[in-house]
Amino acid sequence: MESRKLPNRWWIATAAVIMQVCLGSVYAWSVFTKPLMAAEGWSLTRVSATFPLAMSCLGIGTVIGGLWQDRVGPRIVSAVAGILYGCGFLIAALATSMHSLYGIYAGYGVFCGLGMGMGYICPVATITKWLPDKRGLMTGAAVMGFGAGALVMSPIAARIIIAAGVPAAFVTFGIAYLVLIVAAAQFYVDPPRGWHPEGWEPASAVSKAASKKDYTVSEALRTGRFWLLWVMISLNTSAGISIMSQASPLTQQQVHADALQASTIVGIISVFNAFGRVFWAWVSDLIGRAQVYFLLFAIQIFLFFALPGIHEIALFGVVVCAIALCYGGGFGVMPSFTADFFGSRYMGGIYGWILLGWGFAAIPSPFMIAAVRERTGTYEYAIFMLGFVMLISTLFSVLAWRIVRRMSAEAKAASAA
Repeated sequence: MESRKLPNRWWIATAAVIMQVCLGSVYAWSVFTKPLMAAEGWSLTRVSATFPLAMSCLGIGTVIGGLWQDRVGPRIVSAVAGILYGCGFLIAALATSMHSLYGIYAGYGVFCGLGMGMGYICPVATITKWLPDKRGLMTGAAVMGFGAGALVMSPIAARIIIAAGVPAAFVTFGIAYLVLIVAAAQFYVDPPRGWHPEGWEPASAVSKAASKKDYTVSEALRTGRFWLLWVMISLNTSAGISIMSQASPLTQQQVHADALQASTIVGIISVFNAFGRVFWAWVSDLIGRAQVYFLLFAIQIFLFFALPGIHEIALFGVVVCAIALCYGGGFGVMPSFTADFFGSRYMGGIYGWILLGWGFAAIPSPFMIAAVRERTGTYEYAIFMLGFVMLISTLFSVLAWRIVRRMSAEAKAASAA
């Protein structure tokens, strides 16, 4: 294909960000937690179960969406994802009106989770193919939109809930997200095989070390490096998602904030979650993906051990925002990390399996922090446990660093030959 016949890749990138903002609103779930508990008398653990259910279904959705979009392209898969996601909110609205927690599980948990996973993988895989010259920065920018979703939704949802109730909030967002996601999907198309920007050649140490081979999904799954990335994203997710899932009640308990103040904190956390995705992805283009993951884990060791002792709202906000910055960074860096290890041709399917680790980590972590809070009356013990998880996690980033160094040495040897 001639370049004049190709779509504008920047319009594709813009549509990707819009779609990710819509999908990322799931992180605002904690805004619904206390209103549902107050209105229905449900326990924190039962209401909080909605979020890990959505995250676990997200992991399943990424596998389905990734493999499917490798076969039929990203447009159809993204449109179906938008329909599932929007309908999930509408089902949750109906279930709330009928006082059915299991209906909320089905709508917000299953439908939204599957739609979110199928939708998340498509723009990430598509941008990886269209922007190899800015792989880290632009995949980070795309998933930044996902991190910003709660920033958009949290304050609006809090005000709609106060004015009209939880069902009205679900209906409002369900309709809006269905329309926006399906519309954004129409911009997606894969580039021709072998395409790259005119005149571009890998120049940085990071891009030169990237795999020149396009692994199939089955080939990637048989490598140790695939499972190393899977474990790394799972561990980073387990830490950050525990705080994200309980951000509103944690803020209200630890610094005695009211519901609106807590929703503001949730929104600010979302800003840092979003910014972390593009910031750390940009840094990874400069110093390397494995090096960034080491920094993410090391920084969080300090943050989690410090957090339980903080009861002043400003300092509390700084610490939880720093955790969100690292949490988002893990997602910003991982698409490029995956493409560097396995090539971009089958990125959808491979990264879909990688993100299953996201869903896997989302099952126990929010349950754990909510259950420990209900049993002990404090979040302190659960947060200390997360600090120890981050300590262990640094070992895996060191292993990844060694693999990258070996790949770089092999690339230099091949170039010299």
